[in-house]
Amino acid sequence: MKLALGLEVYNKAVLDLPTLAIETAERCGYHSVWTAEAYGSDALSTLAYLAGKTTTIKLGTAVVQVAARTPASTAMAAMTIDALAGGGRTIIGLGVSGPQIVEGWYGQPWGSPHHWLRDYVSIMRKIFAREEPVTHIGRQLSLPYTDEGSIYEGKALKSILHPVGNIEIWIASGAPLNTALAAEVADGWLPMGYGLDGWDIHGPNLETGFQKRKENAVPRENFQLFTNLSVEITDDIQGAINRRKPQTAMYVGGMGSENNNYHRDSMARRGFPEAAQKIQDCWLSGDKEAAVRSVPDEYIDQSGLIGPVERIRERFTSLVPDGATGLIIRTTDRSTIELMAEITQSEYGLE
Repeated sequence: MKLALGLEVYNKAVLDLPTLAIETAERCGYHSVWTAEAYGSDALSTLAYLAGKTTTIKLGTAVVQVAARTPASTAMAAMTIDALAGGGRTIIGLGVSGPQIVEGWYGQPWGSPHHWLRDYVSIMRKIFAREEPVTHIGRQLSLPYTDEGSIYEGKALKSILHPVGNIEIWIASGAPLNTALAAEVADGWLPMGYGLDGWDIHGPNLETGFQKRKENAVPRENFQLFTNLSVEITDDIQGAINRRKPQTAMYVGGMGSENNNYHRDSMARRGFPEAAQKIQDCWLSGDKEAAVRSVPDEYIDQSGLIGPVERIRERFTSLVPDGATGLIIRTTDRSTIELMAEITQSEYGLE
């Protein structure tokens, strides 16, 4: 079992990178550290900084939003970060975000998320391979560009920079089509809302993708599935649950439109459809306090290890879902990072 550290600095007004926590994770043998982005701090700049502050831990994005950059731009950043890190340490997790951010923040059309991801991965693979100048004709993206506004002088190019090591591409998704796509073309999958019954729900979709597995992706037996696990050592279990409810309500209720909200859909798939709908209804009506009150305690408790050390030890194996090859621990507390390394090593062995 692999352990990873998930950073939640992207949603803060002031960037405060928990460098000591990251150093602790690396010392404890964590596989990777992951950044994210919404519409504040970006995911890639932080990794470039960490490339110079760490030596072995892998540097991942969970996720970079595909609407924010062209595939060539993301590939350039990935190769640059990996060169700074010494090679073979960079993982680019891709996600589509939602229409509010895609069209409202980046000024890009929502289009087809599935074809956007498929084209994006294909172009990045070609750039990393450096076998020939990159051309691509896709449903969402094409190189060279020849659509509206083109003066038809684009030239197929090959990256000047050579990759120093292997750069992995993972896909974040929750819906069936893009989950199957992850198994088909990516090196790993970052599931949205992968609960204890996640394999029963998503396994058939992954199998569909595995049957079409691309040759340039890692072998199926090396495919990674990392899921989130929040951990907090505390004697006040209810207080810890309550502190997590506002962010849950904001994502389920407001991070998306009434018709397109992956966080609402994820909660529903995990067995809380009525609560998910009520949270969204309350949030969109302006009653955010009611939305927060509508978040079930059970949903929060199922998503993490909360309580005294003894309770965390007792519940650990019961909260590791089938199919997971890694756990992204969300904490900045160094004693918690050390505890999870100890427990994981004892129960599974730490890779």
